[in-house]
Amino acid sequence: NQGAELGGFSHNTGEGGISEWHLQGGDLVWQVGTGYFGCRRKDGSFCGETFRQRAVNPAVKMIEIKLSQGAKPGHGGILPASKVSDEIARIRDVSVGQDVLSPPVHSAFSSPVELLEFITELRNLCGGKPVGFKLCLGERREFLAICKAMVETGLHPDFITIDGAEGGTGAAPLEFSNSVGMPLNDGLAFVHSALLGIGMRDRVRLIASGKITTGFHLLSKIALGADLCNSARGMMFSLGCIQALKCNTNQCPTGIATQSSRLYRGLDVTDKAKRVSRFHEATVKSAVELASASGLSCTPEKLRWHIFRRTAQDRIQPLGELYPCLEWGALLQEPIPQSFQPLWSAADARSF
Repeated sequence: NQGAELGGFSHNTGEGGISEWHLQGGDLVWQVGTGYFGCRRKDGSFCGETFRQRAVNPAVKMIEIKLSQGAKPGHGGILPASKVSDEIARIRDVSVGQDVLSPPVHSAFSSPVELLEFITELRNLCGGKPVGFKLCLGERREFLAICKAMVETGLHPDFITIDGAEGGTGAAPLEFSNSVGMPLNDGLAFVHSALLGIGMRDRVRLIASGKITTGFHLLSKIALGADLCNSARGMMFSLGCIQALKCNTNQCPTGIATQSSRLYRGLDVTDKAKRVSRFHEATVKSAVELASASGLSCTPEKLRWHIFRRTAQDRIQPLGELYPCLEWGALLQEPIPQSFQPLWSAADARSF
């Protein structure tokens, strides 16, 4: 968070709640996951009053509802009892010395319409701050069901974070990390196109997330429709993460993902804050230099036709050919574009 303040960018809390360590001067995005940590009742359900008390903090700039993440979409998670210290219990509103579960699904809503109503509730509780949701795309029909709910109700999120299957954490099952979820490029392009199709792309910002560590990664995601990008893995590297894959064991050798005082005392926060800020600055500078060298401004329409991928041994195509966009409002009038027609017909605003 100190690095975010130094570098002038935002910091996402992750789903573990807001601690005093998140409030070191940097702008904060509070992520609310299925466990509702920091805004929950004793039974684990969402507590609006506790949420309101913490969300009105001036440091909190946006609220992100986590539906799923790229490393393990649909799986949920567990914080082992050995890691639930007094401090963690206080931050998360849980009991010391007990396993803490993040369920696979939310209990505050169960349909696309209810999701949008929950977003509206949170926006009202936090005083009108932007509220959106994060997901790793799976069944495309389910996302189109959310789009249909947006059209029918007139409600919409302020932003959507698309996480790619490339996203990772040492606490994810290997099979899920390797095999579940849609890759970021495909998921991002689909969501961008779907929002164009329902005429709401101008109301919803898109955030790309998933193994974004370089300037070229930034440009390629902007080309596919992203308004901004999140970097988790890259920032972890700047902190000194060596991908030891011990995040869930309390034995992280670099002191990043552990509550062991013997290990975390090796992490110099003041030094790491500067490294985080420099990594951000260098990555953005790299993106600008790449775009400048190509004679381009960083607009999706231009970039999409200047970034190429090899699709066969003797075939190279621009992203504009690989990921064609729907026309504005194309899903709101007949005939529905053929590539979307079966999915759009099957989508239901009242059910996932």
